[in-house]
Amino acid sequence: MNALSDLGLLRILQLSSSALPVGGYSFSQGLEFAIEERWLKNSSDIRDWIAIVLVHAIAKTDLPLLIRLVEAFKTHDFKGVRYWNLHVLACRETLELREAEIATGKALVKLLKGLKVCQGIAPKESLTFVAAYALAVSFWKIDVRAACHGFVWSWMENQVAAATKLLPLGQSAAQCILDDLIGMIPSAVSASQSASDVEIGSSLPGLAMASALHETQYTRLFRS
Repeated sequence: MNALSDLGLLRILQLSSSALPVGGYSFSQGLEFAIEERWLKNSSDIRDWIAIVLVHAIAKTDLPLLIRLVEAFKTHDFKGVRYWNLHVLACRETLELREAEIATGKALVKLLKGLKVCQGIAPKESLTFVAAYALAVSFWKIDVRAACHGFVWSWMENQVAAATKLLPLGQSAAQCILDDLIGMIPSAVSASQSASDVEIGSSLPGLAMASALHETQYTRLFRS
């Protein structure tokens, strides 16, 4: 494993921050519908939902694609960037999930341009959030395993933040959920690093249904 420099650690913290202006707080990724319909009723249910999505979706789709996109950016393989970038969208099963991926990717690219990250290495196509994150990781030369940990933490924290508003869930209870789940992140990252190309992808019907049905939910706090 490559040693993580102080600057590399700080860059991960920057990319993983809830203050990153990409609008991630606007998306619950189906969680809002699941809570509205009482599929999830308490903090234990929330914990289990996030754990299942981590193991069966993030570790099998987002992280393997992130790893491949980082490598493609490192080698200026823009054909590979385009291929894996489209693969990200192909793995988003609903309109809302695809729109969330596109919107957050667009916002992150805009930020990275302002930080002079995109100069000379960005492809012409629009980037998904996963691809834009990979672009920053490559440009800042962040250790890819460490970057995967940061990516998962950012996603997990956002899910718990959404649940805090929706259930509602107290701040202490939210931290207890994160404390329960944080130990699962290293194994999820390890699983993603060993995944072959043909193994990329997941099937979570409950998540897909919650996301699809959220599109017609009468009252909504979140865009997904």
